[in-house]
Order: sequence, then C-alpha cells, then structure tokens
Amino acid sequence: MSALLELRDLHVFYGQSHVLQGVSFDVRAGGVTALLGRNGVGKTTTCRAIMGLAEPRGKIALGGHDLTRLPTHRIVRLGIGYVPEDRDVFAGLTVAENLRLAERNGGARYELVYDLFPELRERGRQLAGTLSGGQQQMLTIARALLNENRLLLVDEPTKGLAPLLVTEVAHALERIGELATVLLVEQNLGVVRRVARDVVVLDAGKVVHAGPAGELLSDPARVRGLLGVSGGREVRSIA
Repeated sequence: MSALLELRDLHVFYGQSHVLQGVSFDVRAGGVTALLGRNGVGKTTTCRAIMGLAEPRGKIALGGHDLTRLPTHRIVRLGIGYVPEDRDVFAGLTVAENLRLAERNGGARYELVYDLFPELRERGRQLAGTLSGGQQQMLTIARALLNENRLLLVDEPTKGLAPLLVTEVAHALERIGELATVLLVEQNLGVVRRVARDVVVLDAGKVVHAGPAGELLSDPARVRGLLGVSGGREVRSIA
C-alpha cells in the first residue's frame, strides 16, 4: 500500500534541546501504525510536529501535500484529527457541547461515535469536567472520530486507565483502524499487538526500527532491546 503520511529528516528543537534528530518514516494508508519507544524519546513531539504545534525542520507530507509550514487549523482542514495525551476536554461544557464544537463541514458521524461509545449519548448533558478519566478519553477520541479524517493521531489513549477501560479503548481502536489511517502512540504492548499492522520505534529522537508489528512483537529479545520491556500482557478478548 502507498504511504499516506511521509516524514523525512524531521528535526525539532525545544530551546537548546534537540528532541527529534532526523526522523524519517512512512505511515501506510489504512490500518494502525504504532509509534513506540521509551518515555522521552520524541513520540509526542512527533505528533505535535505533524499537527503544526511544534516547529519542524524537514518535510511532512499527507497524501503528497506538504504540511511542513502550514498552521494547525489548515492541517486540521486537510483531514488530520488529533487525540492528545492530556485529553484536553472543555471541562465547563457538556459532553454534547464538546462534540458539537468538533463538527467540521457538516456530515458529523454521531451514529458511529455513539455506536462505539454509547455512554457518551447517555451523558450528553453532563459537564465534561465531571467525567471519569476513561470517559474523558472516550470523549476525546469521539471528537476526532466525529469527522471523516484521513489520518488520526492518537497519543497514549490507555494511559492511566483501568484494565476494563483499556479493553474498551482497544476495541474502539480496532474499529477506527477499519475506517481511517491511525498513527498510535501507545505503551501497552498488548494493545499494540491487538490493533497495529506496522510499528515504528524511536530512541533518542531517531528511528531505530520500522516494520510489521507481528515481526517485532514475536521477538521478545528484540522488544527488550528496543523498548526495555518484556513484550507486555495481552489485552483481554472481547466477546
């Protein structure tokens, strides 16, 4: 399959800190590509650079369209949705109002969102700031999924969630991967094993591995060497 997203020789500096040091990789159209690595290696910075929230040097292209110098609002309009690590719901607005603010160009996919996250329909009048962490994560994913984005960037969606909610999010990511291309930052290798087709591994701001997810995750020694973990627990199956 052809690449939907292309990163070439990407560099990002925060002050004197050289966070991304020549990152290059492709995200194939369709399915889930997982962006892996230890804490602090540049995964979130990569997402922020794609969204125009960090100033990149190098090249970022979506479907051949150069994004590198575009402002964030234009990048969003080209069809990229972002689920940030810190969730960023509008705490003083209701669930329904949070979703309404995310609508773009008509055709909002409420039935899809409510099919994946029926609890959001039930809590439409509840203030988003009073939701649990897992419910806020569902709302954040729903906002990005509401529009027909070509690419979704999803940063640490299971971080801090209870095991049952991790399973729910993994199930949602499987469904989303059938509808759009997803670049997923995730530490839970059970989730990665379940949903990802491809993986890219960063270390110290550089790509140190890229290839099929199954090929890497079936090699515990390589997983330990690249990620410093044993391979992670499997996500519980869903009936």
